[in-house]
Amino acid sequence: MTSLRLFASARSAGKVLGCAGRKYTVEEAKPGVFAGLNVAFFAAGGPVTRALSADAVRAGCLVIDKSSAFRMDPAVPLVIPEINPEALRQHKGIIANPNCSTAVTLMALWPLHRAFGLKRYFAATYQSVSGTGAEAVRELEDQVQAHAKGEPLTRKVYPYQIAFNVIPQVDTFGPNGYTGEETKMMLESRKIMGLPNLKVSATTVRVPVVRAHSVALNAEFERPVSVAAARAAIATFEGAQLVDEPAKCGYPTPLDFSRKVKCGVGRIRIDTAFDNGLALWVSGDNLWKGAALNAIQNAELMIREGWLTPKAVPVGI
Repeated sequence: MTSLRLFASARSAGKVLGCAGRKYTVEEAKPGVFAGLNVAFFAAGGPVTRALSADAVRAGCLVIDKSSAFRMDPAVPLVIPEINPEALRQHKGIIANPNCSTAVTLMALWPLHRAFGLKRYFAATYQSVSGTGAEAVRELEDQVQAHAKGEPLTRKVYPYQIAFNVIPQVDTFGPNGYTGEETKMMLESRKIMGLPNLKVSATTVRVPVVRAHSVALNAEFERPVSVAAARAAIATFEGAQLVDEPAKCGYPTPLDFSRKVKCGVGRIRIDTAFDNGLALWVSGDNLWKGAALNAIQNAELMIREGWLTPKAVPVGI
């Protein structure tokens, strides 16, 4: 990288932020600002992506987007570099980043799929409040402090108190009773893994943890499984760290895998309800592998391989 520019809304334009010992003045994100840039990381939500991505692509700037705006667009690669890096070569100016819970989940399931052939999985997530944003983190902290002082607990972000509680809703409910987060896990897993018929059922839950998501997984496979072979598959996968010594209370936790590049996988055991099934647990940083880190890894890979130039510039994004 030879230069860095920061963009935000007009409200934030003019602010000065520090990074790696240097100061940068925030500019307003608007049409015309992408000329001369090679890569732009979009992390401001779907409406902003839809409003500005076409302008960036026309300027010859690769867009790596964190929102859900283009994830399920068949013309836009949805990529976790440890799983489907070749999809990056097919880009037409935009790369989509997966949802945070999907990214963490697949760091456990992909190596097992390669070993045994994934058929279906059930997931129950334990998602940190940082996935909702800074206001949610403050709400949790304020509620904990208020409880310690014996003061009333107030809430603005979540429909229920989050401190000392869990909320079985992440995103809004659809007509089938599943939330958007749960549906994303199904659809994104299929696209990233190249398994269009993969069966997925998820229940996503917000928990009073500041950072890093965890997921309890029950997965069924096409071929016979064993705990030893599953552990070996996880241990040799670049995106995961095996932490599986139950006799010594050895398993991943959100605290242990906050600000970690890899996701921790443990509690691996034979599932007692599935044929050829495994039950396991994964924890990973939703702000790193679930968001910024994955986007940066995609950009780094594309730069190394010389894939930044799109195959064709799309019309009418």
